[in-house]
Amino acid sequence: MQEKKYMSFWMLVALVSGNMVGSGIFLLPSGLAKFGSISILAWIFTAIGSILLALVFSHFTRLVPKMDGGPYIYVRVGMGKFMGFQSGFGYWVSLWVGNCAIALAMVGYLSFFFPILEDKTLTSIAAIGIIWLLTFFNMLGVRSVGWLQMLSMIGKSIPLLFIIVAGIWYIEPQYYLDFNHSGSSNLHALSAAASLTLWAFIGLEAATVSVSKVKNPQKTIPLATLTGTLIAAFIYITSSAVIMGMLPAASLENSNAPFALAAQEIIGKNGAIIISIAAVIACLGTLNGWIMVSAAVSKAMAETQLFPKIFAQENKLGSPVFGLILGAVLMTILLLLTTSRDLVAQFELIILMAVLAALIPYFYTTISCILVIKQQDKNSPFWQAGIIIAVLACAYSFWTILGSGQEVVYYGMILFFLGTPIYAIAEWVNLQKDKH
Repeated sequence: MQEKKYMSFWMLVALVSGNMVGSGIFLLPSGLAKFGSISILAWIFTAIGSILLALVFSHFTRLVPKMDGGPYIYVRVGMGKFMGFQSGFGYWVSLWVGNCAIALAMVGYLSFFFPILEDKTLTSIAAIGIIWLLTFFNMLGVRSVGWLQMLSMIGKSIPLLFIIVAGIWYIEPQYYLDFNHSGSSNLHALSAAASLTLWAFIGLEAATVSVSKVKNPQKTIPLATLTGTLIAAFIYITSSAVIMGMLPAASLENSNAPFALAAQEIIGKNGAIIISIAAVIACLGTLNGWIMVSAAVSKAMAETQLFPKIFAQENKLGSPVFGLILGAVLMTILLLLTTSRDLVAQFELIILMAVLAALIPYFYTTISCILVIKQQDKNSPFWQAGIIIAVLACAYSFWTILGSGQEVVYYGMILFFLGTPIYAIAEWVNLQKDKH
């Protein structure tokens, strides 16, 4: 019976790639069209940086075995309790806030079939309903989550792979000649495009968050992390390159559904229907995976006494029920707030802050990796290679934070500072317990 609590290798691969290949891939070609074909280089550059980060997380799985929490626990081991809390708190907030955007995107794609969902109030209600449905589904245990991830990954990959293979025959080479029409230098255009493509790779650390739910994690998780990242990178780079060669930049830039345009070019009007279904499946799988990861992070923080103990309690199927329910409640509140038109711009800023809140733990993790390798792994014949990879990943992470823009970094720092009083309260409570 205990066997059912473990996630298989392919479930982990689906979790990693599924958490990355979400709603963003179906919209990013439009956002990147304003830069020109230089954005293909941005995809490649971001893929290399993401693989470096994946190698850092993979290395940490061996250095810190059998400990849940991913970025939170890795930073805690390398840089201490407070820095670990900062990473864990920021990462946890980024997850449930980002989930709101995924749920809204899913409802947006569903409105293709059910136009009534275009009403603002019904949009929020439908998004809230989806979140609670997947929250209850997560209570069935990690195996159930893993199976849904595998099915959703297959469901969304088939249409994308179809466009990659069939779209090759519809490529017009002259479209690639428009290398950079952003009006800025090549370096600036590359940096700006890469800041967009990075959002698509957030999630590469997903397999490291629930180590206790994996058999032989020191081998399985690194391989699954790298495999999932490479699968996502392949889908991103090839699909974007094909679409950019199929359609002129002006058409892409003004489209809210670039993949639907490409599918329509290949198989006619039914293409939009197929892509809309794939996008719904993509959002379903991504949201399912992130709900699980969010609860796992809060559980790991509770196990180290920085969140209340109730976050660590599991049901009979091994799911942290309180963390799942609280996450759903917080997402419900945020979605209800966004029904107000006045809060739309504020909500978009919160989403950008949430992304930054995920990037800073990446940065901390790379620094922690350097420190932990020096402390624990210096006798390994590969320790120097590990440090070089961590240094490169550190530089990449810092560059992406700078590329987020002044306003986002400013408000993101406020978000991190808000976590400091929570840490102080948790430590105060722990000290009082120790006295008694």
